[in-house]
Amino acid sequence: MQAPDPEIPLLAIRQAQASLAGPLIEAYADTIGRQKAFQIAGTVIAGQAEAAGRKAARMAGGNSLGHLWQIIRRTWALDGALELELLACDEKRLYFNVTRCAYVRMYSELGLAHLGRVLSCSRDGSFAHGFNPEIRLERTGTIMEGASFCDFRFSMNHRGCNDA
Repeated sequence: MQAPDPEIPLLAIRQAQASLAGPLIEAYADTIGRQKAFQIAGTVIAGQAEAAGRKAARMAGGNSLGHLWQIIRRTWALDGALELELLACDEKRLYFNVTRCAYVRMYSELGLAHLGRVLSCSRDGSFAHGFNPEIRLERTGTIMEGASFCDFRFSMNHRGCNDA
């Protein structure tokens, strides 16, 4: 299986994006209201994440849960950006927790902690859908929103981590 080998770590990409998008979203929020500004930003970001998921599946050489796990480990968690705890990986499920998230610290240092969910966490389900429309994400909490860990529960009806 081929997995993306990014030239620039995803954390650095998110930092550059947040440095531009954060102030824009805040300016729009001042003009049209926070809820509407976050809704528009969320829609645009979801579309970008879905396209990124499709591209990642092509680069990985497949779109099984095993391929998704490789992408997550090799791009999302690159350079220690995330600390991952794998709980289950089979034909129908990929369950893991994120126990440490450098994205939280990065958004806080930029003064954009209140936008971290919109700029990062909200991408995950859309990315998975772009990666494979049969994959579903259930998550009850994120470190970004104050939980002690992020619980990622991906599921689908066929091909799992043993296929990668």
